[in-house]
Amino acid sequence: MPTYARKPVMFVRGDGMRLYDDDGREYLDFSSGIGVVNLGHAHPAVTSAVCEQMQSLVHVSNLFYVPHRDELAERLVGLFGGGAKVFFANSGAEANEGAIKLARRWGKTRRGENCTRIISAERSFHGRTLATLAATGQPSKQEAFEPLPAGFTHVPLNDLDALHAELDETVCAVLLEPIQGEGGVFPCDPAYLAAVRALCDERGVLLILDEVQTGFFRTGTAFAWQGYGVRPDIMTLAKGMANGLPIGAVLALDPVAEAFRPGDHGSTFGGGPVVCAAALATIDALEAEGVAANARVVGEYLREQLTALGATTGEIIDVRGRGLMVGITLARPVAPAVGAAALANGVVVLTVGDSMVRFLPPLVCSNAEVDTLLKTLSAALGSS
Repeated sequence: MPTYARKPVMFVRGDGMRLYDDDGREYLDFSSGIGVVNLGHAHPAVTSAVCEQMQSLVHVSNLFYVPHRDELAERLVGLFGGGAKVFFANSGAEANEGAIKLARRWGKTRRGENCTRIISAERSFHGRTLATLAATGQPSKQEAFEPLPAGFTHVPLNDLDALHAELDETVCAVLLEPIQGEGGVFPCDPAYLAAVRALCDERGVLLILDEVQTGFFRTGTAFAWQGYGVRPDIMTLAKGMANGLPIGAVLALDPVAEAFRPGDHGSTFGGGPVVCAAALATIDALEAEGVAANARVVGEYLREQLTALGATTGEIIDVRGRGLMVGITLARPVAPAVGAAALANGVVVLTVGDSMVRFLPPLVCSNAEVDTLLKTLSAALGSS
């Protein structure tokens, strides 16, 4: 089906920061499959774990205990800070669906039948299933699929007064991305996110943080909320968890997780043996290889160089992000042309609309690779 506007390249092999097409040409990857392969392509530890598990057991129903699943849940809860439970899914959209269902179940159980409304942010992105699309604050993505499920309200990001005005007894949760990814890399202001946490506590409302793109050290900490010092009641994960294999997760504090009962939610493939083995190997390698520090250091260098390029050329008017999750706004509506020119010259970047570019490289990215990106980007801007 024609759901993607594909680029004229077929990648057949990857190694770390590099991709290779079917003609053998090498590319520097500043997209990571849209923030997925945080360890880089074809990491040997993940490959080994997957191959080993596939030789013994590929699938068993979640009606039974599944190899590696409990260990993975314990690791995730440990990274989260304890006191939580996990539900495994197959994607970020599924994780957000699970979080929405859990929040509504909790609201109806704790605060009454009408406590089901969820407030999210304008320009947000939470998935393409109907409920997550309803939570997404982008009308252009919604209009073709209306009517959407009811019970979702959108307010401007970083506008506490707008959020405060919408909070009433019908609201069960506030759903935010710590850094809006698909919308162009727009971070929550630290003071705003802290105030949202305090407001949710005051009103007895859950705070859900969508860490599908920001999770697994992308921003320089295991989860982006740790950099803000604002712990959510529910957190959703997916992209970077298994370095390319499909897995998602919902983490919820114990008192919230208890709202679910057997039969309330489920997944045929969620948390299967192979993806759990891959996720454990990924987390082991992410921690052992020091990618958090690298994301902070190289991410700062990337933002500095982009800012300098903007000052020199006048072509970049805004640079934002944390760690190796970086976005820029261009002075001219030439982002698609810039992305195409970069690809033609062997560098993969992500574009958003007409004037924004995103950079989500593997977390093993080096300053030297940033230098190559900047040379290519400068040339692409000059030719666009």
